[in-house]
Amino acid sequence: MKVATFNINGIKARAETLKSWLDETSPEIVLLQEIKSTDEAFPHEFFDDTGYMIRTHGQKSYNGVAIFSKLSLEDVQCGLPGNPQDEQARWIEATVIGRRALKICGLYLPNGNPAPGPKFDYKLDWMERMLTHVRNLMSDEMPLLLAGDFNVIPQDEDAKDPKSWIDDALARPETRTAFRRILNLGFTDAFRARNFEPDHYSFWDYQAGAWQKNNGIRIDHILLSPQATDLLQDCQIDTELRGRNKPSDHVPVWVDLDL
Repeated sequence: MKVATFNINGIKARAETLKSWLDETSPEIVLLQEIKSTDEAFPHEFFDDTGYMIRTHGQKSYNGVAIFSKLSLEDVQCGLPGNPQDEQARWIEATVIGRRALKICGLYLPNGNPAPGPKFDYKLDWMERMLTHVRNLMSDEMPLLLAGDFNVIPQDEDAKDPKSWIDDALARPETRTAFRRILNLGFTDAFRARNFEPDHYSFWDYQAGAWQKNNGIRIDHILLSPQATDLLQDCQIDTELRGRNKPSDHVPVWVDLDL
């Protein structure tokens, strides 16, 4: 089973890009971030012929997450528990029914800049809520996958120019510590389990020729619980998509599981 995550940076602007990539690669599951669309305005009809069931958790102009699935979905839930006042659309989860069940969680973690400040506090609080919820999800020992734009640069080798990110919310020590606390629940960073070299990135800014210089960062991650890690066959980044016409500033990351 191929599961991918992709920050699309606006579904209406990137619908054709997404559809052509789906036709080429045909993953069973895709977790999208930054759809920037309400549920009602999402262009479902554009994807009618792709064979995907679509579930969205949208928000006007900002954020928004979605699941595209060729397999049956059960128990679809939207929103990260722990703060009923939080209206930002950043979390969607479901159980995928294939040869065996897999719990998938798609997330768009807050950026947190400027840091320090209220936005950074929100980011850290969101990560603490995520830690609590994920710990609860792990209790039933179903294979569990967390995927999305984490807005976290885990280590210096995940940035072309790590010194330029020292004071950024994506790489501050507090952010990295919160990320490690999630990993320490027993998760495996799927990409690093299969790729050990530097210069692998999933995001390049639109400015200053970042793509042409490969001045990128790796902030889109797929984390696997121990039960899901046992099923891991491969994990890669579809880097070349960044060089196409009207690309997102992110590219897809995918994992192949023996499911």
